[in-house]
Amino acid sequence: MDKFHEECGVFGICCDGEASKLTYLGLYALQHRGQESAGIVAHDGRRFYAHKAMGLVNDIFDEDTLDALKGHMAIGHVRYSTYGSTVIENAQPLVVNNHRGGLAVAHNGNLVNAGRIRHKLEEAGSIFQSTSDTEVVIHLMAQSKRESLIDRLTDALTVLKGSYSLVMLTEGKLIAARDPRGFRPLVLGRLKDTYVVASETCALDLIEARYVRDVAPGEIIIFDENGLQSYSPFPKEDHSFCIFEYIYFARPDSIVFGQNVYTIRKSFGEKLAREDDIEADLVIPVPDSGVPAAVGYAQTAGIPFEFGLIRNHYVGRTFIEPAQGIRHFGVKIKLNPVKQELCGKRVVVIDDSIVRGTTAKKIIGMIRGAGAKEIHMRISSPPTTHSCYFGIDTPTREELIASNHSIKEVSDFIGVDSLKYLSLKGLMDSANQTGLSFCNACFSGQYPISVGEDVDSEVIQLVLFPKRSRAMGAV
Repeated sequence: MDKFHEECGVFGICCDGEASKLTYLGLYALQHRGQESAGIVAHDGRRFYAHKAMGLVNDIFDEDTLDALKGHMAIGHVRYSTYGSTVIENAQPLVVNNHRGGLAVAHNGNLVNAGRIRHKLEEAGSIFQSTSDTEVVIHLMAQSKRESLIDRLTDALTVLKGSYSLVMLTEGKLIAARDPRGFRPLVLGRLKDTYVVASETCALDLIEARYVRDVAPGEIIIFDENGLQSYSPFPKEDHSFCIFEYIYFARPDSIVFGQNVYTIRKSFGEKLAREDDIEADLVIPVPDSGVPAAVGYAQTAGIPFEFGLIRNHYVGRTFIEPAQGIRHFGVKIKLNPVKQELCGKRVVVIDDSIVRGTTAKKIIGMIRGAGAKEIHMRISSPPTTHSCYFGIDTPTREELIASNHSIKEVSDFIGVDSLKYLSLKGLMDSANQTGLSFCNACFSGQYPISVGEDVDSEVIQLVLFPKRSRAMGAV
């Protein structure tokens, strides 16, 4: 489907005798955030046990695999690549051993200055095993001359620009960290005496853990058998929560940034209906991501809601197309129109976004072929005009149809009678129900931090060569 791709999902647990199996369940709940690879690293107090592979969680792990992941602490990761290629070397968690002991890291986000930092680290003698930006964190920690774990991690994170929600495993400790702007979500939970961290609360729900709170932007938490310690070592920054978590990425049953995703998506549809005045016979969603907004739109507009498109939930990652070439084959494998509901009707079709427009064009063609009299496309977000650099795999601006075509041109291309997007003000008003602050750069082009490769060279020098930097007068 022509959508923005999910970023990644992370999970960590301390301390439980079935840590690896609970991590497996957590990753299963987070599968929607990444389907390229998955991995788990466990620790038993003496050594690390790791298993990761390309593919889906259920295909990678079985009883024997999980039994071999011994230990009372574990972290896990599901990945969709946003930096680095799709190969097993980039599958996470990444595991290393150095003179200070072992370290495993799993990362959700994107570091916009990773390339520049990597180049400087390689000049200083570091050898990288992957092309993932996550490995930069490991090398920065290894290069730090500070003694304590929290100081070495603070040194590393101080250098980084961009988004990160991290879970890390050292010998005897689980660590969770979130960037000061809070781009990507990270939540804290409790399962009796066990601490759990995860990208979304749906992972807590599956293992019957209690949601406690979000890991705060800029917070580092260290867990061990004695409990947790919280640190806030960074200067306060304005929050930049990713608005697309609410639009598409997060599961609708999750609490993200302190708010229920389904409720927010439904409010997007309600606001869209208030901004619209179309007359129609029924409202249908593009499943599954368009469903909550379609419910809100239909209820507010007073137009009947129906499932005019049925999704096949049992589609694998690959399939063989017949030689005769069925029209719209890729989309028809996943969606099929209900002709009896659509024939002769004026239909409002609700979806969460339009990226390139290619899938929307095929879906509209199917609905038109089912006999719809009129088709009015309504999108529960503004036109997507800019790329994301903070952990979402997005096309270039040239590929984003709304960045270089008018709404009328997009409407003509996908073949609808009318097209309307939710306004940016309407989106932000609906999302800001508790006074949160969001990054909406994919719609506005207003990036909260610079997205170039620039980085403060003095900060890097201070981390890599502290004695030399101080001698040269670096502050």
